[in-house]
Amino acid sequence: MALDNGVVTALGDRRLGPQHKALPPAAWGLSVREYLATAPHLDDLQTPVLTVDRAAVDSNLAVMAQWTQQAGVRLAPHGKTTMSPQLWREQLDAGAWGITLATVWQVQVGRSFGLDRIMLANALVDPVGLRWVADELAGDPDFEFYSWADGLSTVHEMERILEFAPEGVRVPVLVELGGPHGRTGARTLSEAYEVAEAIHHSPRLVLAGVGGYEGALAHDRTPKGLAAVRHYLDEVGILHQELAAQGRYEGRAILTAGGSAYPDLVVERLAGLADEEGTQGVPTTVVLRSGAYLIHDDGFYSDISPLTAGGVALTGDDRPLRAGMHGWARSVSRPEPGLALLDAGKRDLPFDEGLPVPQRSAGPAAKPLPEGAVVTALNDQHTFLRLPDGSDDAVPVGSVVRLGLSHPCTAFDKWRLIPVIDDSDAERPRIVDFLHTFF
Repeated sequence: MALDNGVVTALGDRRLGPQHKALPPAAWGLSVREYLATAPHLDDLQTPVLTVDRAAVDSNLAVMAQWTQQAGVRLAPHGKTTMSPQLWREQLDAGAWGITLATVWQVQVGRSFGLDRIMLANALVDPVGLRWVADELAGDPDFEFYSWADGLSTVHEMERILEFAPEGVRVPVLVELGGPHGRTGARTLSEAYEVAEAIHHSPRLVLAGVGGYEGALAHDRTPKGLAAVRHYLDEVGILHQELAAQGRYEGRAILTAGGSAYPDLVVERLAGLADEEGTQGVPTTVVLRSGAYLIHDDGFYSDISPLTAGGVALTGDDRPLRAGMHGWARSVSRPEPGLALLDAGKRDLPFDEGLPVPQRSAGPAAKPLPEGAVVTALNDQHTFLRLPDGSDDAVPVGSVVRLGLSHPCTAFDKWRLIPVIDDSDAERPRIVDFLHTFF
């Protein structure tokens, strides 16, 4: 699977301007390629700014590629995390089976960059979108597309919309199993089986497998949370095996689960059902959809991922995932003792899975950040950085602080152009690329 390299490479010809946050006026009017040729550094940009660490991304790509290969599963990383075709290309080049997306508009973006295998991990009952998918399938026999359904009403609505689709087009659909108090997904095995039967008998749909998302059922690695995830994944596997035994698949089946919090449990409970050659019956591909691994973080995923230092899925020879994104914000006010206001806020940095974490002062003449410094709140355009007693000289107005961030899915959507730096730990990081995002 691949992207159209020409279309992705052409992003380097895009012109820069004031619509790109943090870029200096010296970059306006230049193409990305032309500005990079000036050898810019991070301190040439304005603040606030979000950066991606090239070395960390390269390492994370290799870690996940090696781990999934050893586990005997495929990877279709969730592209909504970054909505960056440049990073999708890197993931595919590293061996990804395809790209997962969450909305039909995201699928359309993916197709515009040449994606030819897409998992839509969602139901598709938008009439305009579903008819567009049908036309794409009719016009390109090499295009692989999969969507989900979790209820009979979804199946019936898809059939209604596809009534006048091109002759012979059948949309591949996975039946989605959910769980109590989860997100979408049939709530019981019997309900899911009814949905699968309806898809199987549909003249416009074809049953392509079983899908689910375990991350909605737990939010930690307590024994109770892990038990809930394991039980759910066992039911996903049971549903697939029942459908295979009943001859409900017309060809290859896809069995998919796995966000970035519990990929080890997906491997533990489902990898044994992978049967690429169909030696035991129905050819079955087990697909992980983890997306946040590529950028990782210094918050939620650093605490819960099994692929971090000391993580349960790593051996002594494995490298852990590394945080690949940071915020850089400047002190603009010291209005009272123990408080510094930085120029980044909710419009710039993620905050839904934990507030930013102050890590160090930046720049050649930076003073050490005092131990105990903590972010306590974010406004639209300000960060409240609380400092311990006796830190009046720390974080003076004009100084820059590097912030560790949590949850890449709500970081990338705030930036249409993201600088890639060579090393976030360097005294003066060098800008080596820019990532274009499409949100």
